[in-house]
Amino acid sequence: MKYYLRELFFRKWYSYISKVDRKSEILLMNYGYHDPDQPIDLSDEDEKNRFSVQLYHQLVSRVDVSGKTICEIGSGRGGGLAYIHKRFKPASSIGIDLNQKAVNFCNTYYRLPGMRFIQGNAQAIPFENETLDAVLNVESSHRYDKFSIFLAEVYRVLKKGGYLLLTDFRYDYEMQAMKKDMEVSGFEILHYETINTQVVNALREDDARRKDLVRRLVPRLMRKTAKTFAGAVGSQTFNKFADSRFVYFVYVLRK
Repeated sequence: MKYYLRELFFRKWYSYISKVDRKSEILLMNYGYHDPDQPIDLSDEDEKNRFSVQLYHQLVSRVDVSGKTICEIGSGRGGGLAYIHKRFKPASSIGIDLNQKAVNFCNTYYRLPGMRFIQGNAQAIPFENETLDAVLNVESSHRYDKFSIFLAEVYRVLKKGGYLLLTDFRYDYEMQAMKKDMEVSGFEILHYETINTQVVNALREDDARRKDLVRRLVPRLMRKTAKTFAGAVGSQTFNKFADSRFVYFVYVLRK
């Protein structure tokens, strides 16, 4: 029941954003990453979403995807995959999202050769066996009813030697079960780390922008919920990252 209520909330939230974001300001919806000792140069276009973009950058820069076929599962509003496609030069980039409105938005908004978006389920990935070089999954897997099925599906569609690049969060008491799923998935674990400090840094640095979006796009009665969803400083979500009740992690896995 908890899973279905959560999915209902996210579907309603995506529909609402599609309705109110008339200027296409919300292109990335992750909580971001900021390490002041590792600055990256960004174009003027990407600068406004610096902290959310940096989450994608720190994840994908761990492997070489240039000239490869990559797929983001849970691509949302598409801004992260668009950045990766421009910056890291894969031959082909495919975004998959369960929400058809998000897919429609991305195919209309982005016009990058070699990049496209399709509707699909993370637990029944619409590709043949061994067709992808890398799969990205950013802040999406915590919503999946059966994480182990997602891992099996990614393993199926990756070529031998292909990578799963995963960054997301869990409640602290959920981490042991998730790690067990990783250990029995068949993947080789190349890298694991927690990045709560960098996520909290990003939320602090990006707080004014996030709160301004809530103020302009969300009715007053819904603003507290929206600030919690956005990870605004002082919200329940922010506090859970700050005290590590939410554990934010990075995995690099190889088939």
